[in-house]
Amino acid sequence: MIINKLIPFYLILLGGFLSGGSPIRDATEKYIISQFDVDVSINMHTLKLDTELKALVQNRVKQRFYRDELYYWTISNNDTTIAYAIMDNVLGKSMPITFLVIVEIDGRIINSEVIKYREAYGGEVGNKNWLAQFTHFSDTSDFKLGKNIDGISGATISVNSLSKGIQKIAILFPLIKDKLN
Repeated sequence: MIINKLIPFYLILLGGFLSGGSPIRDATEKYIISQFDVDVSINMHTLKLDTELKALVQNRVKQRFYRDELYYWTISNNDTTIAYAIMDNVLGKSMPITFLVIVEIDGRIINSEVIKYREAYGGEVGNKNWLAQFTHFSDTSDFKLGKNIDGISGATISVNSLSKGIQKIAILFPLIKDKLN
């Protein structure tokens, strides 16, 4: 199974993520800060997903989590948490796509971004206009491709995968909100 073959590769890719100066971490944190008109402070954390919660979300979205943990950032202004940013990966045609979803404390999506796209084709999913269609979506939104989500010619696998990944974060957030720092 291709996913089982990619997991070791995926773990190597993200192995240095927590170390200072990681290009993925630096790009992520720069992006988070750029999305706010006020001065914000951000703090990175790791959230361990328990088996039951993971299964619940995976079954609803029909997409697996690659790991038992996610990286997330609390975003604060004047010591008040105003948002969270959650990073995940989805499988493109053969490589992981690292993406970030920024959610308000009520669970509505503020913004999403492709942090690292590793495929030769389908990179149009990183287009800001395409990603903007997820703004204001939440766990109760209809993420149906062709109805509320536009397709992209030549990027069908990436569109499906990333749409489900963003939906996965939207569904997960209200279930984990009380566990976040």
